[in-house]
Amino acid sequence: MRSKPEIMSLLTNPGIIAVVRAPKAEQVLPLSEALIAGGVIAVEITTTTPNAVEAIRKATQQIGSRAVIGIGTVLDAPTCRAALEAGAEFVVSPILRPELVALCHAADRPVMLGAYTPTEAQLAHEAGADFIKIFPSDGLGPNYIKAIRAPLPHLRIIPTGIANVDDVAGFITAGCVGVGLGSLLITRQILLEANWPELTRRAREFVAVVHKARGK
Repeated sequence: MRSKPEIMSLLTNPGIIAVVRAPKAEQVLPLSEALIAGGVIAVEITTTTPNAVEAIRKATQQIGSRAVIGIGTVLDAPTCRAALEAGAEFVVSPILRPELVALCHAADRPVMLGAYTPTEAQLAHEAGADFIKIFPSDGLGPNYIKAIRAPLPHLRIIPTGIANVDDVAGFITAGCVGVGLGSLLITRQILLEANWPELTRRAREFVAVVHKARGK
């Protein structure tokens, strides 16, 4: 079983967390395989995916050795517990929900709490969040992250809700430890057509963007 530091390292290298809002639970495995083939190994299965907890259990059992499977859009403690018991290796909430921290850390799993303002981001950090999810980041842009990190450089920020391809590199150069990509990576068309080769291609492109932004 991976330790929390190991999981955190995998989430930030290459630094892309795929935010999966699949209309069908059976899409999770082929979708994840396509992401892995493109170099994206962090897969956040949101609770809006039908039977999300069971999908996490199956994904962890079948591809857990090659990917980091987590749960997203966690709004309460019972959902968090169920996901951890199913094998989720990280937990993401779009809101500031401090009670999730103790549950995740007791299971030696990292947790990402949502924030929008500098005050919320710092409160999430003080609550023990391993990462701060700035959401929604569309409309804020990389300069907002630079402004937050000027007085708060200790925050490990992962913006999500990114709508502009050009902003991905900008967020990385602004000091974000990674980015969460939903429909920008896993488009509605890909899901409708189950076009997994296209998803692999897009994943590979975004990994290259992040590597370039980091000077690799």
